[in-house]
Amino acid sequence: IIIFESTVYPGAIEEFCVPIIEEESGLKFNQKEIGRGFFCGYSPERINPGDKKHTIVNIKKIVSASNLKTLKIINNLYKKIIKAGTYMAESIEIAEAAKVIENTQRDVNIALINEFSIIFNKLNIDTNSILKASSTKWNFLNFKPGLVGGHCIGVDPYYLTYVSQKLGYEPKVILSGRNINDNMHNYVTKQIINNLKKNNSSIENKKALLLGLTFKEDCPDFRNSKSIDLYFALCKKFKHVHAYDPYIKNKSLIINGKNINVINKFEKKKFDVIIISVSHKIFTKKNSMYYFKLLKKNGFIFDIKNILPNDPKILKL
Repeated sequence: IIIFESTVYPGAIEEFCVPIIEEESGLKFNQKEIGRGFFCGYSPERINPGDKKHTIVNIKKIVSASNLKTLKIINNLYKKIIKAGTYMAESIEIAEAAKVIENTQRDVNIALINEFSIIFNKLNIDTNSILKASSTKWNFLNFKPGLVGGHCIGVDPYYLTYVSQKLGYEPKVILSGRNINDNMHNYVTKQIINNLKKNNSSIENKKALLLGLTFKEDCPDFRNSKSIDLYFALCKKFKHVHAYDPYIKNKSLIINGKNINVINKFEKKKFDVIIISVSHKIFTKKNSMYYFKLLKKNGFIFDIKNILPNDPKILKL
C-alpha cells in the first residue's frame, strides 16, 4: 500500500503516479492477489508550521484509498495517531480535490481583503478599522491583508488551475486572486516610494530595514516567501537594504543566485524606512517607541502585519 500526502491536482495519483509505479515495479495497480500488485491511498498533509495548538494529532485527517479494504487498513493506521479522528472520503480524487481547495479558498479570501486594502487606501480610510467593525457580524470571515507566500497557499491554486485549463476551462476567480497576492510585494514597495515622494524626500542613498524573511511568523521556512520577493523589489529602489530575521541563521543567504544582506543586529543603526513583514513574537513584543528610535528624521514604518497602534509615522495595508 502506497499512501501519498503531498498536495496534488484531482486525478494526479491515479492518472500520473500509478502508471509510473507500475512501469518501474512490474506490479499491477489494485491487483487483488497478494504479492502480485499494489494499492494506493491518499491522506493529505494537514500541518500548520509554528502552530502549537493545531498539531498533526489535533487536526482531523482525511483518508482515501483505491478500494474499500485498503481504505479500512489506512483508516485504522491513521486512527492510531490522530486524536482528532479521521474522515473517510469516497475516493482518492475527492480527497485530492478537498485538499487543494482548502488552500485555494484561503488564497482567494486573502486576495479579496488585499483588494479591499488597495481600494480603501485610495479612499484614505483605515482598512484594519473597517475589518474590525465588519467582524462584529457573526458570519463575517475575518481575514487580514498581507503577503501570501509559502509552499502551500501560494502554490496549490496553480495545481487546480492547471487541470482546469487542460479540460478547457480558464479559472477566473482563482487566477485573479493569485494575481493580486503575487503582486502585493510590488504594491507595498510602490506605497513606500510614494510616501517618500510625498514628503519631498529623495530615494537616493536611503536606508531600508526589512524585518522578517520567512513566509510566516515564528517559523524558519522561507520557501516561496513573499518577504524575500519584497526584499528584492526594495533593492531595485533603494541603495541600502538590510534584512533581519531571528529564524534565519545563515547570514550569507543566497536565493536564485542573488545575495540577501542579512544582518545580525540593527539596534544601533538608523533607517529611513522600516518594514515589518513578518509578525515574529520578537517583533510583536516591541512597542512603537522602540521602532521610532531606529528611524532617521522624517523616517517612517510600513507595518504590513498591523502589530503596532495607528500613528502618522506608521503606514499599513
